[in-house]
Amino acid sequence: MKPLRSVLLLALLVTLASSAAARPVTTWDKQIKGPTRFQVLKDFGGAAVLDKETGLVWETSPSADPFTWEFALYHCATLAVGGRAGWRLPGITELLSLVDPSVPPPGPALPAGHPFTNVQTNVPKFVYWTASNSPFETGATFAWEMNFVFGALSVTTTDKSATLLAWCVRGGNGVDPQS
Repeated sequence: MKPLRSVLLLALLVTLASSAAARPVTTWDKQIKGPTRFQVLKDFGGAAVLDKETGLVWETSPSADPFTWEFALYHCATLAVGGRAGWRLPGITELLSLVDPSVPPPGPALPAGHPFTNVQTNVPKFVYWTASNSPFETGATFAWEMNFVFGALSVTTTDKSATLLAWCVRGGNGVDPQS
C-alpha cells in the first residue's frame, strides 16, 4: 500500500509543478519597468497584451465608442478579442495598475514602453468606466471612472447613465470589492 501512495503522491506533485509552471507569474510586489513589462500575445492575433506585473490581459486597442455603465459591462461581457471571449470591465484598482503617475498631461499616463494603441486623451472622450461602484453614493447609481490624461490624479465617480469609454480586461479575480 505504501508504494502506491508514494506513486500517487509523486504523480500529484508532478501535476502541480507542471500546472504552476504554465501559469504566468505575477509580481504585484515588484515594479517592472520598460517594454519587458508587457507582452503582445500572438495567440490573440496581437489584439491583446499580457501585463507581466499583474497577470492581467488587456485589449491592445480599447474601443473609442462611449457607453453607459450598463452597456460598458455588456460590451466587455460580449466582446471577442483575438477570437477569445471572457472579457470584463476592470475594477478601479486594475485600471489604476496601468497608470504611470509620472507621465505629464496630456498623457496618456501609461508606463514607458507600453504597446497600447487608441487610448483616448482628447476631451471629452477620455474617461474610462470601471466595474467598481462608488462607495460615496447611495443606491449604487454611481461608479468609479478615471482618465489617462491625468492618470491616478483623476479618479472620480460618475452617474452610471453618463456615456464613457470601456477598456476590457481578462484574468484576475473579477470581483468588484467596491459594491
